[in-house]
Amino acid sequence: MHARNMVIFFSILALLFVFFLFSISKRLFAKPKKLPPSPPSLPILGHLHLLKKPVHRSLTVLSNRYGPILSLRFGSRPVLLISSSSSAEDCLSKNDIIFANRPHLLYAKRLAYNYSAIGWASYGSHWRNLRRITTIEIFSTNRIQMFSAVRIQEVRSLVKDLFRDSEWGNSVVELKTKFSELTFNVMMGMIAGKRYYGENVVDLEEARRFREIVKKVLAMAGESNFGDFMPFLGWMDLGGVEKRMVRLARERDEFLLALIDEHRRRRNKDDFSSEEGEGKGMKRTLVDVMLSLQETEPQGYTDHIIMALIAALLAAGTDTSALTMEWAMSLLLNHPDVLAKAKAELDFQVGPRLLDESDLPKLPYLHFIINETLRLYPVAPLLLPHESSEESNVGGFNVPHGTMLLINAWAIHRDPKLWVDPTDFKPERFQGPEGAKEALKLIPFGYGRRACPGAGLAVRMVGLTLGTLIHCFEWERVGEEKVDMTEGIGLTMPKAQPLKAVYKPSHSMLNVLSQL
Repeated sequence: MHARNMVIFFSILALLFVFFLFSISKRLFAKPKKLPPSPPSLPILGHLHLLKKPVHRSLTVLSNRYGPILSLRFGSRPVLLISSSSSAEDCLSKNDIIFANRPHLLYAKRLAYNYSAIGWASYGSHWRNLRRITTIEIFSTNRIQMFSAVRIQEVRSLVKDLFRDSEWGNSVVELKTKFSELTFNVMMGMIAGKRYYGENVVDLEEARRFREIVKKVLAMAGESNFGDFMPFLGWMDLGGVEKRMVRLARERDEFLLALIDEHRRRRNKDDFSSEEGEGKGMKRTLVDVMLSLQETEPQGYTDHIIMALIAALLAAGTDTSALTMEWAMSLLLNHPDVLAKAKAELDFQVGPRLLDESDLPKLPYLHFIINETLRLYPVAPLLLPHESSEESNVGGFNVPHGTMLLINAWAIHRDPKLWVDPTDFKPERFQGPEGAKEALKLIPFGYGRRACPGAGLAVRMVGLTLGTLIHCFEWERVGEEKVDMTEGIGLTMPKAQPLKAVYKPSHSMLNVLSQL
């Protein structure tokens, strides 16, 4: 028995020795993997010390020095930085499925429903179900058209307020606040049929409370959390970031659940359904749509999923559209010739009446202005991060599994290899061959599977608002100096200085405005 045990023991030792030799020989004779270039790094920190604010500019400096495909390390997290259109196409087209995941960051855990909200969910059956819901039930052409009255009503309410405050002469308005209130009212009108700014606010305390919650959630998205890159610091919760996120998530979810329950009670009381409710003149909201679907498919449309969809809509559809409008108006005030050309197009195509969404296809120059604004000032200069689910090859370089992908859209949009005079504001560039839709040349909404599903709604909202303001009023800068185009600090690239402008009612629209 003893001899048998010795044989087994030495057999195992021999197998382990053979396995060891095989592993060593595999490493020695394996073809070395070509990794992307990498700047010098520090122990523990990696390349975190190289990140200066605004981050997209500091990353562009690195790319200009070391190349458009860079290997970085943020603490213990490997990062692939992409700053060229061709390499972005490698990631989001050729390797789209491999890079379809999102990294697990604290914000996504605590404020995106434990990585289950559509923007932060991992690629798989749950994400595909959410994508199906948003594509068909929220952002389809039919659904977007269904809520056109909400958008038109809010834009006209803004115009009415501006006209009333102008006293028929020159006035100064701070547009950042106006645009933020407009987009928030539009989204809440579509989601729940409520206004939280301006007139006809039913519950002032409810409105104040929810405005504060959304403002805090958006601010949290831009906060730094070292635990995301150095897990050994996570348990310390430096600055109390996680504690504040947990408290905020609880407050937000209590509010959203109450909002859903309010709609559920109203539906039960009024026997509300798609046909009957609309026949009685009731406003059917996105919450009503989701609750109707919940009745037929309860597992696919739980209250948890409905809350996550509402939170995602507010996060992605309010601040981003408002900032795009503010950047666009800033550019127009600095380029009065472009503003005059846009106004001439509106006067010719629309005439002495208020702009409607059905007019937008007839206004190509207005769309050129929006595209050029999104090119120069994409509100998500670094697209939402992706993460590789397996090893891949990008631009001839090996990218390991579990690498966080950052795509610098700001750098791609200003690449002199793609754009003539890349830092100049020239909407006309989209009229000729330079503006042709090449893959991943203009990517303000991302690309591929994880592209923003609400891009169509955002462009329509921005077009309606900008077009109406240009059409109804004459606009000038405050003072002789150009509008300051310095970028502020934040995830969605705000202006450092909120935009103020001088305006007066357009003479050709006076009769229309006076009847609002």
